[in-house]
Amino acid sequence: MANPATQLLVEPPKLNRSQLIGTIAGLVLAMLLAALDQTVVGTAMPRVVAELGGFSQYTWTVTIYLIASTITGPIVGRLADIYGRKRFYLAGIVIFLVASWLCGAAWDMTSLVAFRGLQGLGAGVMQMVAFTVIADLFPPARRGQAQGIFASVFGISSIIGPTVGGYITDHLSWRWVFYVNLPLGLLAFGVLLFAFPDVRVRRAVPPQVDYLGTALFTAAVVPFMLAVSWGGTTYPWTSPQELGLFGLSLGLAAAFIWTEAREPEPLVPLGFFRNRAALVGLVAAFFTSLVMFASILFIPLFIQGVIGASATTSGNILTPMMLSFIVGSTTAGQIIYRTGRYRAVAVGALLILLVGMVLLSTVDASTSYLGMLPYMLVVGIGLGATMPTFTIAVQNAVPYPQLGMATGLMSFARSTGGATVMGSIVANRFSAAFTENLKAALGPNRMGALPGQLLDALGNPGNLMARGLESGGGLLSVAQLLGQLGPESGGLVQTVLGALRLALADAIRLAFRVDAALVLLVLVVVVLFLEELPLRSSHSQPVRPQA
Repeated sequence: MANPATQLLVEPPKLNRSQLIGTIAGLVLAMLLAALDQTVVGTAMPRVVAELGGFSQYTWTVTIYLIASTITGPIVGRLADIYGRKRFYLAGIVIFLVASWLCGAAWDMTSLVAFRGLQGLGAGVMQMVAFTVIADLFPPARRGQAQGIFASVFGISSIIGPTVGGYITDHLSWRWVFYVNLPLGLLAFGVLLFAFPDVRVRRAVPPQVDYLGTALFTAAVVPFMLAVSWGGTTYPWTSPQELGLFGLSLGLAAAFIWTEAREPEPLVPLGFFRNRAALVGLVAAFFTSLVMFASILFIPLFIQGVIGASATTSGNILTPMMLSFIVGSTTAGQIIYRTGRYRAVAVGALLILLVGMVLLSTVDASTSYLGMLPYMLVVGIGLGATMPTFTIAVQNAVPYPQLGMATGLMSFARSTGGATVMGSIVANRFSAAFTENLKAALGPNRMGALPGQLLDALGNPGNLMARGLESGGGLLSVAQLLGQLGPESGGLVQTVLGALRLALADAIRLAFRVDAALVLLVLVVVVLFLEELPLRSSHSQPVRPQA
């Protein structure tokens, strides 16, 4: 815990009417920018990967983004508690916009992955500071009411994003899904530069920055995220590379904890993890974000790769889920605001999400748009209701001077709950299922009699799928690829297309089943361990346990 000599003098921000309106407008624009990036880019990624090559790297553009944003959350959250929010918010927007322009100009997959990492740094700062400023403006007892406004902005932009992203991808170029960030980001920067006050708390003595803790935290997170990303795809889980990365991360994490226990103003006060409400909230945020990333990433892939829709259609299919997300988030926020309780809302939201994921895990190659629609509606309601609920629970459990730190840890939990593990599961199952389906369709004798060039092509189903997605609809280019290999492939086209569809459906269905199991686990943890603390009516009111 912090040294008493460096305790903060709590002074909740006092904004006049123009400052409040300007700050909210800037937050709305920044959240719109973040939501567009998630949904526009997610819809276009199959085409991006197809043009630049490397289906095996499909999730790397997400992985590097998540690693970068994961690192920045807790670090910038703590620094924002010390130095104020404004300078970090503006810097995050600038980094994000420069990286967006570079992503649009990427010349190969390696450059795109690198620029997505830079974009993740900016996004991590923006998202963490935005959620902290919302908490600055509204104390916990009123925050549920405010969540409806910001959830609606996120939901509406998420509805527009897939449609715009799909249209741009189909009619212009995938590069413009990155360039579209620039005008909106410049507008947000201008509004926040002039209207956003430098929100901070006064300190009795000059701050002490935990440089060693920051370095150890970064050094521990990177190998862990790499190990999770590479496990089962690049390297086997029990390989020396994987074990070495996990061991390195564990050793650095132990050094980080040892350092934090002795630091007068640590990056992460260890006493935070003795706070049961905050700890359970972090665990829930981790697993529910995994479900959200899997839905946003793999539903469009399913619709384009299995059903055979265009990028525009696959973007539009997410619209109902985003609408139900708005309903779930707004309803949960209003219930918390009116009742002053969040535990029952958390349990109800997880039950709804569990039902939705169980339903979604039943999709197969014969599933239609209308068949998926009700499942996505249920998932959207559950996800929407969990987002504000666990954020309020964690922020309410810490004193105001630690608000940025707690919000940064929430950002960290949600980032590490991304699609890295799900990507590995899908990639592994897709390759194995394709081989199984193709052998079953052809038989061992016919399979062994195929020409070597054709066998090489069929031995890389990821490349076949990438070529299929290149056309923007169905798997027509797979036929073109196979047709170029000679007359022997003519009778195989439909068989290969069928095997690809079945394999991709099987892989994505497995990911959704894993998600359902994780939601059930979180539900049990919340029911057993989530402590309900009274919601504070002001920032200066001390945190007190449930009576």
